[in-house]
Amino acid sequence: MAATGTGAQRVQRRRDKLKAAGLRPVQIWVPDTRAPGFAQECARQSRMIQAAEGQDDPDHDAWSDATDTSGWTA
Repeated sequence: MAATGTGAQRVQRRRDKLKAAGLRPVQIWVPDTRAPGFAQECARQSRMIQAAEGQDDPDHDAWSDATDTSGWTA
């Protein structure tokens, strides 16, 4: 069965069905991992965390212990 209507009409029908199902669109902005300086900023933040690990911070310790970093690469 071929879809009828223009692309915009098909998109609108799909959105209408999703809305009728109780869903709503959400737009999420995330850091662009391809942006210049992204890897350097990650490394900087990692160094800050590493430097803080010698300090007594129960919140950080709990977060660090609960974080699954398996599969992360350097």
